Amino acid sequence: MIDNSIGLVLEGGGFRGMYTAGVLDAFLQQELYFKYVIGVSAGADYGVSYVSRQFGRNLAVNEYVSDPNYCSWFHLFSKGEYFNDDFIYSYLPDHLVPFDFESFTASGVTMKVGLTDCNTGKADFKTLDATDKVRFATLLSATSSLPVIARPKKIDNEFYMDGGISDSIPVQQAFNDGHKRLVVILTRDAAYRKDQVKFLPFWKRHYRQYPRLVEAIINRAAQYNQTLDMIAKLEKEGSIYVIRPNETLPVSRMENKPKRLEKVYYMGLEQMNNEIGRLKEWIGI
Repeated sequence: MIDNSIGLVLEGGGFRGMYTAGVLDAFLQQELYFKYVIGVSAGADYGVSYVSRQFGRNLAVNEYVSDPNYCSWFHLFSKGEYFNDDFIYSYLPDHLVPFDFESFTASGVTMKVGLTDCNTGKADFKTLDATDKVRFATLLSATSSLPVIARPKKIDNEFYMDGGISDSIPVQQAFNDGHKRLVVILTRDAAYRKDQVKFLPFWKRHYRQYPRLVEAIINRAAQYNQTLDMIAKLEKEGSIYVIRPNETLPVSRMENKPKRLEKVYYMGLEQMNNEIGRLKEWIGI
């Protein structure tokens, strides 16, 4: 049993999250269950199947990512969003690759998702409740609502977008929630640093009704890189255990070819299986 003082933090990264899916399935194989999980964007999307203990579910969902009903430029131009939320968060988990809402609830896990408040530009964190399927779907949609290719989502009378804008790797929130040590799954290799956003006039014009959101977009690279520096420091001190790709993943965040993403899944699964002993030693089990 993993000590309740240890939390699990999941970075986003779009379809690079298939690496995270592989790592999480290795956890399920080893019966490593964290009682606290916090994720943003794709990290949250892939993480829910870990909490519901559905080994291989993310891999099964991956078979649909090239389906035009899942995402398409036509859907973006006709509906204003690249991803079809109704298909991804309702039809698919209810009919095609069933999501076990009851097991999610019975797990006893506290799972939080990170959102970006469009009005304040600040991170907000909300707890997933699988007994409310509509809100559950809306929260997952909101945390993954990328700028330009998705619209803001209304939750509790506020508008939210992708959690990665304001807090891509929410380690500080996990500490604020009372956890002493953290396992952090990243989707970038150790050499990666985020570049400053370009085309500032476009962002200021496109989100002119949300000036604080624009500030968050502009400041994202600096905030992300500062978080990486903090993680590196805490990793040396022993309070964080980092799991990240050994090399640059051969897919982009928008990659939607199932076979290529399947390879990334197995990269994560194999890497975690190879280092599971070291992780267990760090956890103390």
